[in-house]
Amino acid sequence: MARIMAVDYGAKRCGLAITDPMKIIASGLNTIPPQELISFIKNYHQKEPLEAIVFGIPYRMDGSLSPIASEIKKAMDSINQALPGIELHGIDESFTSAEAMQAMVQAGVPKKKRRNKELTDKVSATLILQRFLHQQQI
Repeated sequence: MARIMAVDYGAKRCGLAITDPMKIIASGLNTIPPQELISFIKNYHQKEPLEAIVFGIPYRMDGSLSPIASEIKKAMDSINQALPGIELHGIDESFTSAEAMQAMVQAGVPKKKRRNKELTDKVSATLILQRFLHQQQI
């Protein structure tokens, strides 16, 4: 069964999360530099088929798109060209970084580990994926 991947796209690194084959559970997968995103997804797709990829789209408080949204659109277009059979979705990622930090605090993750931006990006991608899965159930 194909999986769904989520991407928390950033200028320095992208957090990735993935579902289980039944598309029930979202788990953090990895963090990679944005320039490696397409090759990583292609390699992953060869090993574990992907049904869809969900990108977190950052909005500002006034509802306008964040400046990095144009970079996310370019990444989505590139993935669409490289892997045309995979569905691409965008979902509002507002406050996922703050939610990720709160989730780590509640889980008892030590302060030193919470400072690790890669961990925060992975947890943020997991939250993006959970939001998407929840929306699909409604």
